[in-house]
Amino acid sequence: MTKDMPTLTFNEIARHQSMIARTKVVSKLSPWFNKVELGEEFMIPMSHGEGRFVASEEVLKELEANGQIATQYVDENGHATYDIDYNPNGSMLAIEGITSKDGRILGKMGHSERSYRGVTKNIPGNPDQKLFESGVEYYS
Repeated sequence: MTKDMPTLTFNEIARHQSMIARTKVVSKLSPWFNKVELGEEFMIPMSHGEGRFVASEEVLKELEANGQIATQYVDENGHATYDIDYNPNGSMLAIEGITSKDGRILGKMGHSERSYRGVTKNIPGNPDQKLFESGVEYYS
């Protein structure tokens, strides 16, 4: 561990956030996204107090160049944003999910596993990132 490693820290509003956030797949490096399209947007449950992704400019540039930024918080027009109405924790570059360099390890803030229980029943938009279906197929 070094001081330059990316981390998750307290939300910019310094309290817990619980909401449905719009995210967009911005890299297909990861097999976890094999069953969705690049640029596809999803409505994902969020619930956390320490979900803000932070990293040095150098690390952010490296993640971007390597295609490791998997998903971002986006507004209604599909644009990555720092607006708290869409980026509930203030993550740098609106990052919601990242991957390892080979794409096989995925770390994300949203709770995709909570979508199947009807949590997004009255929320317009697609809640199913097909993460688990993609993962099972790839790793089987």
